[in-house]
Amino acid sequence: MKKLFVIAAMAAFTLGAQAQEKLYLNTYNGTNLAKYDGKQCNVNVNRYMFTGWNTIALPFSMTSDEVNDVFGYDCRLERLSGVEDNGQDVVLNFVDCKAGGIEANTPYMLYYTGKEASVKIAKEAEISDGKAALTFTTQSGETVTMQGAKNQVAGNGLYGVLARDNSEVKFVSVGEENTTGFYATRCFIRLSSGTAKKLVARHVAQEETTSISAIAKKGELVDVYTLSGAKVASKISADQVNSLRPAVYIVKGQKVVVK
Repeated sequence: MKKLFVIAAMAAFTLGAQAQEKLYLNTYNGTNLAKYDGKQCNVNVNRYMFTGWNTIALPFSMTSDEVNDVFGYDCRLERLSGVEDNGQDVVLNFVDCKAGGIEANTPYMLYYTGKEASVKIAKEAEISDGKAALTFTTQSGETVTMQGAKNQVAGNGLYGVLARDNSEVKFVSVGEENTTGFYATRCFIRLSSGTAKKLVARHVAQEETTSISAIAKKGELVDVYTLSGAKVASKISADQVNSLRPAVYIVKGQKVVVK
């Protein structure tokens, strides 16, 4: 009887494993994720990657080790951490975040050093049918949203990184002549003003940043500057620094990330 029970339990386990849903994520037109939301699935993704900078947003998470295994140990992963005005330009501050891996429904810049090709991601993961977006506001009130495309999105009025010129992060306005727009799992930027502006990307390595508590003593008042040198606050406390809008600042000669 005991042997039969063990066999029955193993059979039930096998059937359960076989019953787990498989999800083949369409990285061009998109996939209806509503029926998979919150479920553990065996996910397969074939994502085309260009040598250089690519945008990526996925409906599941990946650890830093998984990112390295799939995209190479010398890949770079950056997340938009804040924005600021620089005259006529909008500066996008991207901070290295590979140590934290990829979070579901979060837009990233990913620097890929391999040959241009389709890269396969295969893993068991919980699917999240959420909105992939990060939103920040400049000191002049311009709202900047970096968003992942869940389905193919028309490019009119949006900014994106062109595949033919991605050795640097260069977001350009996508005109009406672009008929493909943005494929699923890619990212775009939208400005609240809707007017054409130049977007300038700035990269900040994780080792370049620190916390305000590490450089300012308790009760100490500090001056705060943008990366371009403009003073944004005078004689404020560490708590007040952390309450500033999300961005990368200079405090006592060091870079500080406010999230």
